[in-house]
Amino acid sequence: MNLTAKHPSDAAPASDVPEPTLSVQNLSVSVETQTGPLPLIKNINFTLARGETLALAGESGSGKSITSLAIMGLLPPPAVRVSGGSIMLGHETLTTLPEADLRALRGNRVAMIFQEPMTSLNPIMTIGTQLIEAIRAHAPLSRAAARSEALAALRAVRMSEPDRRMHQFPHELSGGMRQRVMIAMALALKPDVLIADEPTTALDVTVQREVLELLRDLQKAQGTAILLITHDMGVVAEMADRVVIMRQGQIEETGTVHQIFAAPQQTYTRDLLAAVPRMGQGGVPISRKEAPVIADLRDVQVRYDIRGGVLNRVTHRVHAVESVSFDIRTGETFSLVGESGCGKSTIARAIVGLVPHEGAIDIAGQRVGTMTAQTRRRLSAVTQIVFQDPMAALDPRMTVGEQIAEPLLIHGEHDAASRRAQAAALMDKVGLTEAQLDNYPHEFSGGQRQRICIARALSLTPKLIVADESVSALDVSVQARVLDLLRALKDEFGIAMLFISHDMAVVENISDRVAVMHLGQIVEIGSRGQVFGNPQHPYTRRLMAAVPVPDPSFERMVENRISDDVPTPLHPIGHNVIRHQMLQVSDGHFVAETD
Repeated sequence: MNLTAKHPSDAAPASDVPEPTLSVQNLSVSVETQTGPLPLIKNINFTLARGETLALAGESGSGKSITSLAIMGLLPPPAVRVSGGSIMLGHETLTTLPEADLRALRGNRVAMIFQEPMTSLNPIMTIGTQLIEAIRAHAPLSRAAARSEALAALRAVRMSEPDRRMHQFPHELSGGMRQRVMIAMALALKPDVLIADEPTTALDVTVQREVLELLRDLQKAQGTAILLITHDMGVVAEMADRVVIMRQGQIEETGTVHQIFAAPQQTYTRDLLAAVPRMGQGGVPISRKEAPVIADLRDVQVRYDIRGGVLNRVTHRVHAVESVSFDIRTGETFSLVGESGCGKSTIARAIVGLVPHEGAIDIAGQRVGTMTAQTRRRLSAVTQIVFQDPMAALDPRMTVGEQIAEPLLIHGEHDAASRRAQAAALMDKVGLTEAQLDNYPHEFSGGQRQRICIARALSLTPKLIVADESVSALDVSVQARVLDLLRALKDEFGIAMLFISHDMAVVENISDRVAVMHLGQIVEIGSRGQVFGNPQHPYTRRLMAAVPVPDPSFERMVENRISDDVPTPLHPIGHNVIRHQMLQVSDGHFVAETD
């Protein structure tokens, strides 16, 4: 099966171009300020035909998401409004429809997958309730029938244990799982137009592959028009028929996907493509064998009890992390890769003392889990974490300047002017400005918020940074600058980094050593060259085979579609967990075999 869709729009004669399902003409959006209206996007023009995929690409803040919100009629009133142009869905003019009529169209004829699932899902409602409510709002189904549709949608996006997930709340799921719920909610309603705003940002490469296949299947079966908003140029190459490059609220360049990748006309487009990380372009990793160990994990286990029944007894146990051992040396970038829910983020939280664990974790000579409050504060000065979801990690009531400077205040820097100066310098390092210090988190794009979180983590110049999907929300050019910054800081100050990511190309480019995780256990570990150049475990090879390639002419042959029977780390009490023994393949390169 060829996963790379052909791009019929490249060869279709003008007379065969179908009527547009969606038409955006001279669209402008502005926000009211004290000095008058400020334009956010200006004179945007594009059409989207039935069965076509159009990609909007560009840096964070370029206007991609504002354009999608305008189409959905979700611009926050009254400050932000459409100030010019029109949006047509078929023969309906969306820009003049009353709110009641727009509400009927949303989800039914036009649906959207939002960028940040945690802020899009209701935290006090179960996943099942939210799915059923969305389906019944647009379809005359009984609750039982809607529940069946909801379960089918979760299975379609390869959600493990869909019956149990229906009863869980958003905070109980990983970031990737929450994004799968959002995708399932949108796809369940079979819309005419699907706006996908960074739909695979939080997903690992294998699930990303399944989701892209799912979107293509939906498009083929229903003739769905897809407006794809993404910074992943590999996904653009594999999915898009046409591409619109946006910059500073305006269209910079348009063309077919082959034209954009093969012969970009604008300097900005060429720079954007040049910043895309590609497999096989990693440099030679630096050996850190003689450097002192900053983090040492030995036989670490994290398990969660699941209660049920009338007596609320423990019936199952989640083996989130099972017998994990590795060390990180000063100045080293050690990466953890694997599918969503494999235990990567759980290890990160255990290292900074946010979840209880068994086994030994030593950071800078201090045993995590046996600390006093004073010792824990000292540890926070040497270990900082950058979380996956920036909106959830930032306080909406504090300015970003206050949040970047807060660690300095806690650790003894009482001069306000000095704190602000350091915060301004950090903002500049991550590509933002001193003038933005007094803004609040909601005033930034998703990628900008993640840069703020990185700046805050760097404020104390820690010895170990735990970066949990720290660049997944960033566009490729900003991602490249942030990765360069992390490398520079690591080399200058000897900072060690635990880098957690599902982006295999990024991992190959930044890592010294790599560990591959599956169902809470490490199945392969070695240097970057060993793991990427000669992967030994079948799971590692499957991960690498699923990586999107930023080349629309590349045709990927798929051996077999992944089974719908998704494995799970949840086991009944008394169940013997399958353990792996690590066998040495070559010097420092280990691969797991079932014990």
